[in-house]
Amino acid sequence: MNRRRFVLGAVLLAVAAAAASGVWAQFFRPITVQIAHVEQGVPVEVFGLGTVEARVASKVGFKISGVLVDVSADVGDRLAKGAILARLDDREQMALVARAKAAEQEAEASLQKANAALEKAQVNYANAKTINERRQALLQGNSTSIEAAQTAQAAEDASHADVDLAASDVLVAKAAISDAKAQQQQEAAKLDFHTLTAPYDAMVTERLKEPGSALAVGEPVFSLIDPRTVWVLAYIDESKSGGIAIDQPAGIVLRSQSDRRIAGHVARIEPESDRVNEERRIEIAFDHLRDDFHLGEQAEIYITTVRLDRGLFVPEAAIEELGKNRGTVWTVEDGRLQQRELTLGHRLLDGRYEITGGVPDNAAVVSQLRSGLRAGRSAESAEGQGP
Repeated sequence: MNRRRFVLGAVLLAVAAAAASGVWAQFFRPITVQIAHVEQGVPVEVFGLGTVEARVASKVGFKISGVLVDVSADVGDRLAKGAILARLDDREQMALVARAKAAEQEAEASLQKANAALEKAQVNYANAKTINERRQALLQGNSTSIEAAQTAQAAEDASHADVDLAASDVLVAKAAISDAKAQQQQEAAKLDFHTLTAPYDAMVTERLKEPGSALAVGEPVFSLIDPRTVWVLAYIDESKSGGIAIDQPAGIVLRSQSDRRIAGHVARIEPESDRVNEERRIEIAFDHLRDDFHLGEQAEIYITTVRLDRGLFVPEAAIEELGKNRGTVWTVEDGRLQQRELTLGHRLLDGRYEITGGVPDNAAVVSQLRSGLRAGRSAESAEGQGP
């Protein structure tokens, strides 16, 4: 009987000791917590998705209709401004150019003939004028008849009219030359239209027609881009785009190169947002564009709107009663846990918030919640990275 009482007492004592140990561990033993540390040079970034596009892109074709006889460029070719892309059959137009040139030569010959006729008319007029002056002088001395004097005057007047007529023929011939030259230039310009050239330093992205194709006026033959204008067209949530400005640095992560960030900057903020998706369109230019880009490739965009010299950051999961720029966190003050209401600033892409106020100078902010947190309980920090 005494033995059973002894065993029972020992068991009860062990249970009480275990319970006391559990209570001590739960409520009195110092709890180990992770705390947030001040960080230096932290970038505040805005995230967006986009695609690689070209600001200058063109579909080029001929100004005239015709049959395509030669295609000199292909997809992927890089061409200098003025380089030949393709040609149309120009035999008929070359004949028209030759005909216009012959018409110009004929007009020049007509001008020479008109000038010769003018010179002849001027000589005849000078001779008729001299004869008339002599006849009029003889008439004054009664040495010739009135009829002879009148005939000489009429001859002079007729010769003067011939000069005027010849001068008019010269003007007509000069006008004919100008018209012939204009016609020749027009036909030569049409001949140039049979050759398609690059309008700028370009890269061929599409070849749409092949030799033998009959083309209508303006029908596209090539798609071109200016490779110097390649950028990323990104879409940013309107609620996060307010701090974006021109020339801010940006990181570009292409889908084909997910292990590296390519340096870029904000080149343009479009004035019109996407009304359906409530997103702002932002163009991000590459600081140094590689030659092996691919239009339409998906890209992630990280725009640095501000860089904080130093700051204290806490994960969203460690913030209770999170509201607009406010929240409650656990702190360690003089070795014991406390709860503080804080003011919050920027939110980082990893989900951490900047603490801008509400933390006493001697307090450390708990960066990861765990069971056992209780105001007034002893706490000690553990080294380690927060989430």
